[in-house]
Amino acid sequence: MQNPAGNVPLRTVIIIPARHASTRYPGKPLAMLQGARGIAKPLLAWTIDAARSVRGAAAVHVATDHPLIAEAARAAGASVLMTPESCTNGTERCAAALDGLAEPADIVINFQGDALLTPAFVVEALIAAMATDPSIEVATPVVRASPLVQRRLIADQQAGRVGGTTVAIGLDRNALYFSKSVIPHLPPARIGDPSLPLFFHIGVYAYRLGALQRYATLPVGTLELLEGLEQLRFLESRKPVRIVEVRDPGHDLWELNNPEDIPFIEAILADRDAS
Repeated sequence: MQNPAGNVPLRTVIIIPARHASTRYPGKPLAMLQGARGIAKPLLAWTIDAARSVRGAAAVHVATDHPLIAEAARAAGASVLMTPESCTNGTERCAAALDGLAEPADIVINFQGDALLTPAFVVEALIAAMATDPSIEVATPVVRASPLVQRRLIADQQAGRVGGTTVAIGLDRNALYFSKSVIPHLPPARIGDPSLPLFFHIGVYAYRLGALQRYATLPVGTLELLEGLEQLRFLESRKPVRIVEVRDPGHDLWELNNPEDIPFIEAILADRDAS
């Protein structure tokens, strides 16, 4: 990917942060998932395949603190960057992995380990945005919620379930706030209007090297802890996060959060791979 001047290439690498110790789902990256034609492999291998399909990335690495995950990553053909157990989220783990890169990167993509259903064009849109506008330090994608998704998010909230992350966006296209609640508030009479500014956040991030290096030095704020959203650390420290709107991928971008999610994700894999 070239910068706007067209003469200096921007080196982009993808890092997949993966940890074994998860309160909700220990060993999640090693969970077996079956796709079309009966092909079964670990979640991590599916995610590596998804990351490799991204055009414009020079390398795909897995950042982990566990030998079993490292072994699975190498078996899937990815390089491994070992990181401390003390990393509290994926962004911290990506930052900790920087010292292990054989070549420096201009742009680092945090491709979360449970985001196997993320289409390549979503990440490519982030890379293009960073290459086009040198002022962008951090970028993340969203998709406008369809009437069906609007109703699903609201139903989840009313039932006390976390159904996804939404974001409020300023006129400058930077994030105002991310929340696991539905934001902005939708008047009941407007629910179902496809033009409403209700944006579903896709958990992939692009950082310039300096922004990622600074992340671990920023204070952990109350909002980050309450929402459980790592990107709020940037906003609480008044560091802008650019929002990149992408088209609807045509299938659910469900992440593997609990064992109960496996049948649903396997059905999406089977349908997607068979088409």
